[in-house]
Amino acid sequence: MTIIGFHASHEQIDPGTLLRDVQHAEQAGFGAAMCSDHLAPWSHEQGESGFAWSWLGAALATTGLRFGVVNAPGQRYHPVIVAQAVATLGSMFPGRFWAALGSGENMNEHVTGDQWPRKETRDARLEECVDVIRRLLAGQEVTHDGLVTVDRARLWTLPATAPALVAPAVTVATARRMASWSDGLITINQPHDVLREMLDAYAEVGGRGPRCLQVHVSWAPDEAEAERLAHEQWRTNGLQPPLCWDLTGPGDYEQASVHVRPSDVREFVLVSSDLGRLTAWIADLVALGFDEVYLHHVGKEQSRFIDTFGEHVLPELAGAEERTRSA
Repeated sequence: MTIIGFHASHEQIDPGTLLRDVQHAEQAGFGAAMCSDHLAPWSHEQGESGFAWSWLGAALATTGLRFGVVNAPGQRYHPVIVAQAVATLGSMFPGRFWAALGSGENMNEHVTGDQWPRKETRDARLEECVDVIRRLLAGQEVTHDGLVTVDRARLWTLPATAPALVAPAVTVATARRMASWSDGLITINQPHDVLREMLDAYAEVGGRGPRCLQVHVSWAPDEAEAERLAHEQWRTNGLQPPLCWDLTGPGDYEQASVHVRPSDVREFVLVSSDLGRLTAWIADLVALGFDEVYLHHVGKEQSRFIDTFGEHVLPELAGAEERTRSA
């Protein structure tokens, strides 16, 4: 059965409230969780950005869920520090943690004062970081000179089994390239033909592990309210690469999305007051072949979404998948 998980957005919700939200999500029937790892939000309306790794320790300790995080090693994070964080959570919570490793966005990385590299350089830097992290998780002492520098690093606390290192991809080309090192794939809701091509490309070059999807949802009992909420909170997130990779902060994203209309947000957020329609849309995405689907309600207040989806949507999704399997 496909796992339906809960996405915890640090850019939108303070960490104490978000911790209670993910505990609530487990009680409501969500089967896993994942979170973002940002230094800055995408807009001033979002207005938060707690430290993901501190929060993950608390979340893993106070729920029974499996958790993932989307991280960008190489600039703001040195890969040795990422490896130590991954190893510690993997040691404390065996089998319950994974990390998706991407090339990042300038909005989070420019604070080091280092130059923001070209995309091809960022991709090469990420591959070096992944190699360093894997070697450290295998117990090796690592020295490396390249786009990142490591001098005689070793992890002294290691998990019995290394957590999965997953590839986050928003393009088919990235999914194909990252398949060589990843233990799984995660992407975001896009047109079905793009998602099919991405899954096929990942498999064709030997991609392994679970295929995961993060789905942005805006639900409210009133259709106009669902659309207003999506536009207020998530209009800045419809910007396409490379623009979204290179902007430097919330103000830039707000300026770049000033012409995004409320109706435009429906192109990248599932917006509806109709639970049946939302359930059908999500079921169609599951049917593409994803093993795990993480729902992100783009509003800042999560309780009503969690209760409503836990009562009405999650059982319907499970029933629809069971009927499909039995047919």
